[in-house]
Amino acid sequence: MTDWKTLVLDEIDKRQDELLELCSRLIQFPSENPPGDSREISQFIMDYLKEAGIETIVHESGPNMWNLISDYGTATTDGKKLIFCGHTDVVPAGDLTRWDFDPFCGEIRDGYLLGRGASDMKAGLAGLIFTVALFSKLGVPLEGALSLLVVPDEETGGHLGVPWVLERKLIEGTAAVIAEPSGPQNPTIGQKGSCWFEFTVEGTPGHGSLQPIAGESAILKAARGIEALQQLWDIKPDIPEEVQEIIEISKRYASERENPSYGQAFDHVTVNIGTIQGGTKVNVVADRCTVQVDSRVPFGVDYRDVLAKAKELLASVGIDAEPKQFGFYGNANWTPPTEPIVHELVESIAEVSGKEAYGVLQWATSDARAFRKYNIPVLQYGPAELRTIHNFNEKAPVWQIIQSAKVYALTALKYLKTTQKEV
Repeated sequence: MTDWKTLVLDEIDKRQDELLELCSRLIQFPSENPPGDSREISQFIMDYLKEAGIETIVHESGPNMWNLISDYGTATTDGKKLIFCGHTDVVPAGDLTRWDFDPFCGEIRDGYLLGRGASDMKAGLAGLIFTVALFSKLGVPLEGALSLLVVPDEETGGHLGVPWVLERKLIEGTAAVIAEPSGPQNPTIGQKGSCWFEFTVEGTPGHGSLQPIAGESAILKAARGIEALQQLWDIKPDIPEEVQEIIEISKRYASERENPSYGQAFDHVTVNIGTIQGGTKVNVVADRCTVQVDSRVPFGVDYRDVLAKAKELLASVGIDAEPKQFGFYGNANWTPPTEPIVHELVESIAEVSGKEAYGVLQWATSDARAFRKYNIPVLQYGPAELRTIHNFNEKAPVWQIIQSAKVYALTALKYLKTTQKEV
């Protein structure tokens, strides 16, 4: 009788170089979003899976935006079907002169995978792809079905990725694991809500040599609005009793493991002024200014109330503008630790690492909200150097990449089980 858990974990150890090579190849595709074009990296993934005997179906949700679905195993009478999910897009590399290395080199150096997407989330995506391919190569007899969902759009709001696929019922599952970055011992089982919005301020143009005597600068008015919006932080959440414990656990985790100040993010509305576009020329009084705001919303606050408060704050400084939502928006959501998929993945982390593991909340937002909308329990786990995410010099520790791949494999074996009894 085959001990599949031991066999699969041993094979991951033996094939570490193959896994790291896959990570490097994924990073070498500059799949920045915007503008968003997943064709080349998607074709590479399909070819990789085909070599392992797995076919892929492509669902194009927009120009050059490919969603990939690959299946291994067959759902049984109890209907267990696990979805492995990852995205191929990355945020733009930005100013290349501020990187210490080529953001699309994909090199392994000093124990780290280097490049844009190393942490968010091509190393994790590679771990999922590698695991599914390995199961096929070894002929692992799963009792249930394992589906790999690779989406092209997460970094700009994700509407052409997971939500698009689920809305069309192109994939179904009883549980899901997303390879988004997390702590090595702490998967994220819930996320804050989001409220992205923008507002536009109109001014009166005039000759720049006469400001502030003549004309009314839209940029100066917008600056007053930006200052007023900082008060969104002061909104008091009415936190539901069922999430109070996990919020306290998450605050303690963030304060002790990340930064002493980060714990506050879990019970406050955060406010980031992401972009400002205004004016036409240096010697012309600006006639228009548009400001985009990224606000993250805790449990106990409705994102629509944040929009209403933003309008009120803008009005308080003389700005009659309607905040318009775009991109990410929705309320905080989570998957309780009592769900089997959470239990199996946390147990797998502890088993692979030999250390304590437990779930925490995430102060950001992800595709997890879309799975929960369709009643699919989901959590996130992936390799990461958290401080480098969306930053220059992004990287991920090699040891976490290997550990994550083992956790993905062990979780699938525990959750779906095999048709042969374990020895």
